[in-house]
Amino acid sequence: MIKRLLLIAVISFLVGEIVVYGVRLSQGRISFPSREAKQQGDKLADVMQLINENYVTDVSVGYDELTEAALEGIVRSLDPHSDYLSQQKYEQLITQTDQKFGGIGIQIEMKEDALVVVAPISNTPGERAGLMRGDEIVRINTHWVKDLSMDECLGMMRGKRRTKVDLEIFRPRTGETFQKTIIREIIKVDSVRGIKMVTDRVGYIWIALFGERTGKEFLKALEILEEEGMTSLVLDLRNNPGGLLDAAVEVAQPFFDRGELVVYTQGRMPESRLEIKAKTKGARRSYPIAVLINSGSASASEIVAGALKDTQRAVIVGETSFGKGSVQRIFPLSGDEALRLTTSLYYTPGGELIHGNGVEPHILMALSAEEDQNVLLQRSRLEVMSIGEFAEEFGFDPIEDSQLKAAIDALEGVSVFEEARLIKPVDELTVR
Repeated sequence: MIKRLLLIAVISFLVGEIVVYGVRLSQGRISFPSREAKQQGDKLADVMQLINENYVTDVSVGYDELTEAALEGIVRSLDPHSDYLSQQKYEQLITQTDQKFGGIGIQIEMKEDALVVVAPISNTPGERAGLMRGDEIVRINTHWVKDLSMDECLGMMRGKRRTKVDLEIFRPRTGETFQKTIIREIIKVDSVRGIKMVTDRVGYIWIALFGERTGKEFLKALEILEEEGMTSLVLDLRNNPGGLLDAAVEVAQPFFDRGELVVYTQGRMPESRLEIKAKTKGARRSYPIAVLINSGSASASEIVAGALKDTQRAVIVGETSFGKGSVQRIFPLSGDEALRLTTSLYYTPGGELIHGNGVEPHILMALSAEEDQNVLLQRSRLEVMSIGEFAEEFGFDPIEDSQLKAAIDALEGVSVFEEARLIKPVDELTVR
């Protein structure tokens, strides 16, 4: 089955770098016009041979290296999102969009050349090994962390299931240093987080990225909050770089009637239009929704926000989104490599082009760079530490999230939601 995905930015958060590229997987080989392809291919081969035989040094002039560099240059000249995928990149793409990877299950950050454990993930090898928040990983196998980059550390701790990694740990709170041998397992990453009631009636859900299990996680979160008395919802998509298009549709469709258009894509040819419709089971949910977005909300996030805005099912709060609305398709090549190529753009149900434009909020609420960073930090860290611990570690007390407050006020006021749902077009409201 063809999987629809959308380009998103790199997320490097959990051990085992999560890198999700937006793509549609396509099986089969490409046929090129033989005569033209042969002529240009011969020209490229001649240049490669001249470089290989005559360049001043023998560094990076092997045919494998020259071929890869040529392919990368050709594809990247088209647009920023098309790319030639080496075997390693292609394997990352295939294995990591399903929200799982081989690793030990800890959240980490690099702080002053120290690899610090933010928190172990529940029921993972890292937690069972006794790793604690604040522990510093000094050595990975035979390599000292001070000599490694973050990416290199991530790569060394990731690996196949049932393989081992040796760690040397320094625990600042006790001053002890000790060794741990940890057996890797498949680590599943939750993309739906922060599930809670923020008032007696308003529920809150934060989606960090759109992965293979996001749709199911989101439905479960809705059911939990509905059982707690939720009558309206804040859906937080801030700094969500996107992910799987299928997951975006699954998140939006509980609020759509079955068969209703959620998004469509359009390529170069008129017949390339592809409509993606809701497959809702039962009646759609009709309670008020506020969607939080900012300039870090991209791709799949924009599909959800755009669809709910276009159909007047949600008030959009925050800042204009990133504006990434192109669809990349993956063409497998020989040698376990692939071509990622932009083939179409996607549009909201009402025909609005998101690429280069973004989704504009009904309620414009901009944060300063410092406020944005603080809100982002406390949103993730207050899940794993107390307010006191947070203030001690980061040097400031949690600040009020004014964008969230504006969303809650809009929902509790109801009138703003009704205007967004019933009046077309909705005038932009600016909150200062």
